[in-house]
Amino acid sequence: MVQTSQYEYDWEPFPSPQGRYEAYQRDGVVVARSVFDASEITHIRQVFIKELEQNRQKMSHDDKVPSNDPLAKYPRFVHPHRHPETQAGQLARQNMVNKRILDIVQTLVGPAYGAQSMFYFKPPTARGQALHQDNMSLRAHPETCIAAWIAVDDADGENGGLMVVPGSHKHETICPTPADPTLSFSNSEVKLPPGMKRFQTKLKAGDVLFFHGSLVHGSNPNRSDSRFRRALIFHYVPQSSKEIAFFYLPLIRPDGTEEKIEEAELGGPCGNPWQEEA
Repeated sequence: MVQTSQYEYDWEPFPSPQGRYEAYQRDGVVVARSVFDASEITHIRQVFIKELEQNRQKMSHDDKVPSNDPLAKYPRFVHPHRHPETQAGQLARQNMVNKRILDIVQTLVGPAYGAQSMFYFKPPTARGQALHQDNMSLRAHPETCIAAWIAVDDADGENGGLMVVPGSHKHETICPTPADPTLSFSNSEVKLPPGMKRFQTKLKAGDVLFFHGSLVHGSNPNRSDSRFRRALIFHYVPQSSKEIAFFYLPLIRPDGTEEKIEEAELGGPCGNPWQEEA
């Protein structure tokens, strides 16, 4: 992992759904501007901050050990949509099937199921995440996943906004190597495919970045003094997918009900072959 790239991604306008689809096929990543308005973003931010504060109040005295790692004080939420008893869970579930998101997902990959929800706080000075490919974790097959990364704050190079490697989705899953723990909270990273460059994205709060499950992407540490880089993130898989890692089951249909497909057990990561179907 290196310092923020000198390259910034130059987004093109999309005059039609077909234009967005063609750009996604070519680059593996597209942006949709101002999908959420300011009031919606403020509400999302407030709900997850409140949930974090409530979780802290529930912690025992022994658990409240001071830490120099800002990510320990602002841990990410994983699968909040599975906790409808909380306001954050209800909000995550509601937005996982938000028509504005699903319409774009369907344009890019066809009808899809929701597979994962996450919320990242990424406070000032927090480490980033080394370059990686999402489908190494989800292991969707024979299709791949797609991410919808909702910016809850303005996100750029200074506060650790996402970096992407356009075109890298056309490569097979790349076996990871150890990451620098001083820069990344994850312990592995993938190397850039030959001849490709990482680009720094610049998003405004309310923008949504959609990217392919094999796209190489990651982020540098948040080097700002006062800016958070919060994001609400969803992963989807096409309804034609036949299996996925157990952690992501059950899937969520567009109507909010649950769907189960087979659990992935054989291969996928690091280019290992999938078992051929009989």
